[in-house]
Amino acid sequence: MSIYKKLFGQTIIYGIATVVPKMIGFIMAPYHINWLPKDAYADYTLIFSWMMFFNVILSFGMETAFFRFYNKKENKNEVINNTILFLMAVCGIFLGGIYLFKEYVDLYFGIPPIVVSYLIWILVLDTLVVIPFAILRAQQRPIKYSFIKITNVFINAGLTVILLYSIPNFLTQNPTNEFAKYYNSDFKVGYLFLSNLVASGVTLILLSNHYLKLKFKFNKSLWKEMIIYSFPVMIGGLAFVINETFDKVFLKELLPENFKDLGLASYGAIYKIGVFMVLFRTAYSMGIEPFFFSYAKNDDAPIKYATVTKYFVIFGSLAMLTIVILADVIKIIYIPQKDYWFAMEIVPYVILANLMLGIYTNLSVWYKIQDKTKIGAYISIIGAIVTVVLNFILIPTIGLTGAAITTLIAYASMMLISYIIGQKSYPIPYDKKAIGLYLGTSIVFAFTYFYKFRDNYFIGITFLLIFVAMIYYNEKVMIQRMLKSVLKK
Repeated sequence: MSIYKKLFGQTIIYGIATVVPKMIGFIMAPYHINWLPKDAYADYTLIFSWMMFFNVILSFGMETAFFRFYNKKENKNEVINNTILFLMAVCGIFLGGIYLFKEYVDLYFGIPPIVVSYLIWILVLDTLVVIPFAILRAQQRPIKYSFIKITNVFINAGLTVILLYSIPNFLTQNPTNEFAKYYNSDFKVGYLFLSNLVASGVTLILLSNHYLKLKFKFNKSLWKEMIIYSFPVMIGGLAFVINETFDKVFLKELLPENFKDLGLASYGAIYKIGVFMVLFRTAYSMGIEPFFFSYAKNDDAPIKYATVTKYFVIFGSLAMLTIVILADVIKIIYIPQKDYWFAMEIVPYVILANLMLGIYTNLSVWYKIQDKTKIGAYISIIGAIVTVVLNFILIPTIGLTGAAITTLIAYASMMLISYIIGQKSYPIPYDKKAIGLYLGTSIVFAFTYFYKFRDNYFIGITFLLIFVAMIYYNEKVMIQRMLKSVLKK
């Protein structure tokens, strides 16, 4: 059970690094809604969708490639040098190219040019810390990793509060203060991204030791191997971003003109209620990817992968059911403006979609450890095609719910395709009966409660207790063994 203890321990620490920033973001979201006009909040939602897209391009799949080759090659410093130098070159090319067409970028977003410059440099700084963060994970240093991640979010949140709340309040009470002429009250989205930019800069400084130790020696043959591996990962990543974020882009284009800003702002706000499922999925992924690669050579790897996947589904299904039952409580705290609440109908679809994505992460192990990342790219491209086609069909027909259903179908399709192909290439003895039981029961309970008995918490809690009892009854022995292993000194 030591492997589970190690994985569980690292997941907890990575979970802290994930949970704290997400929780701070969760806490800040209501203030963003209050501080920003609806059109500005819609812009904020749209901009982040595009930033995720360019984050994938700039990182070029090198994070996953780094883990693969760091565990595969004896000369680990050579792997570090190659990945960092390559991403530095990518950032340089990006900066040169983007500033040639910056006026068109400014025109598309319709925001001040200085804000677009903030976005560009945020993307570059975030790319430059991808490999330093990956090194910390590969070297199993989750505490330092967590400290830097948490520092980043506190700086970002702290500056946001100062720039969007403290200073405006001070100037309201002191309108003749000399500082008033330097503060632009119409620059609120700009101040949000300025805070982000400063936080990204500090993060790079905290990780700068990896650049100070950098040797400017580039292994071309290793680079070719890594590019062959990483390029499909990047293509898959782009397809993934389309699945994950382009629902907002499509909403901006396909919703009626008089509803675009409110619809997109509401969708973006309600979508974040799924943050708890995202927390669970992301924390798990941070711990599991290094585990997949480091354990791949063991004879019992398929059995371990199967067990880990089963328990991910169990706890993920429990998390989904809990969030759906409490969604109307969360919205009161999280979304202070009631005119955003009309998008609540998307909640079960969004949360289930994130669970499907987490299961897909587990199922993707077979092509990553076999260096068949192009298969992952093909699967993600299929998901992206589903996303594009269904968004065009469903958004004009059923609006915001159509976008959420599309996301769910895209991830479910990717999950099933990966499972079918993976079992032929790298058979893993998944406990299909148990996984189907837990996942199916949680889906039936969650959707039945939300659309038939919503606000009847007696029924909701009853569903939850039945599900917990079912888990304990079926998994009692394994749960007790895992807890003893984790708590054992």
